[in-house]
Amino acid sequence: MTMITVGPKRYLTEPAKKVPIKQDVDVVVIGAGPSGTAAAINAAREGAETLLIEQFGSVGGIATTGLMSHWAGSVQGGFFEELIDRSIDCFKEDGKVIGGVMTINTEKLKSVYIKMLMDAGVYVQLYTMATDVIIEGEDKRKINAIVTESKSGRAALVGNIFIDATGDGDIAAKAGVPYEKGRDKDGKMQPMTLMFKVGGVDMKKAVLPGSFESNLDVPAGKIQDLGKKHLPQPAGHVLLYPSSLPGIVTVNMTNSIGVDGTKSEDLTKAHMECQLQIAPIVNFLRKYVPGFTDCYTTTSGSMVGVRESRRFKGLYTLTGKDILNARAFDDWAVPRAHFNFDIHNIEGSGLDKNGVQKKFKQHKPYSIPYRCFIPENIDNLYLTGRNISGTHVAQSNYRVMPICTQMGEAVGISAALCIRNQVSPTDLDVTLLQKKLKDRDISPPS
Repeated sequence: MTMITVGPKRYLTEPAKKVPIKQDVDVVVIGAGPSGTAAAINAAREGAETLLIEQFGSVGGIATTGLMSHWAGSVQGGFFEELIDRSIDCFKEDGKVIGGVMTINTEKLKSVYIKMLMDAGVYVQLYTMATDVIIEGEDKRKINAIVTESKSGRAALVGNIFIDATGDGDIAAKAGVPYEKGRDKDGKMQPMTLMFKVGGVDMKKAVLPGSFESNLDVPAGKIQDLGKKHLPQPAGHVLLYPSSLPGIVTVNMTNSIGVDGTKSEDLTKAHMECQLQIAPIVNFLRKYVPGFTDCYTTTSGSMVGVRESRRFKGLYTLTGKDILNARAFDDWAVPRAHFNFDIHNIEGSGLDKNGVQKKFKQHKPYSIPYRCFIPENIDNLYLTGRNISGTHVAQSNYRVMPICTQMGEAVGISAALCIRNQVSPTDLDVTLLQKKLKDRDISPPS
């Protein structure tokens, strides 16, 4: 091993190593969040030998490891509705149902995901990070394998089709797919948040603002105004959601700005900054929010929530105008998506001036075309989740978990169809995918 200096940077050169090939499968899915897990299960259900890898010790991503409160946004039919049916968890208090269809019990959801993966026959490898790609051939258009690191050491995973569900597009970036970050004028990205839960809440009295535009009256004044005045910046908004457990509320109020989810240093900064905001937020809740006088922290997420990072150049780029026009595409893969422009303030707390939540007036579903999942310069790679091809504004809408779940379903089925028909994603007849989706009650509005 030799140390060298090039300009201001110092490097170590290490001798060449033989990397063992650990597995050779039809489909390799990288990232086990809602989109990647859906992709893996559906690829396997369609007969493809499928491997799912995940850097954390659990599946479900932000929905489980990140302690997300609820499923925001909507789609129709298929895998997402099956997932909800199997993971719904409510309880009754004084005859009133607490929790609901879209409320997440993270522990139950983890078990549901694991059972579905096992039943589908997916090979799952947790505690494993994808660190590089191997691309051979003169045109450099095909990924032959990915390189992983884990406690077991460095290993290669060979596949025919790869699905990047990392959220940040780690594999697509390593493969050289062009991408953008953040808003057009300066590349700045939405803040990160560490979710946490509090117990000891009197649910009969609790005030639970569910959006930035919910500035509810409490004894001391308007709740969002109080947050801006008394919470530690860049925190400053009040977002509280019921859980499916008695007296437990999920808190979405920590905030870290000026951070980049593709940098470990920034992830560290955001996680630590948000963790230190929890105590003053709890003190604020006790003092100002009805029902929270005796609340206390029960748990916080094991991963910080990243709303936005890389968006890759695909065969089509979805725009905010497409969403506002409820555009329908002939090559639809997600036909009935709906949400608002959930752009958190890039400069601090609250809603960005371009964001619209409760006051979003476009109530019609839009479709996401198949082309958004195909990078322009790699032949055997699919994108799925918030890293697909779209603009900054569009991404603020389609990044939510139900929509990402249906993306994963479509991409997983497509990958299996590519294997079955021995074609690349670009050459797949999209009507084959659409027929499969229609059989699952996923179809465009009539």
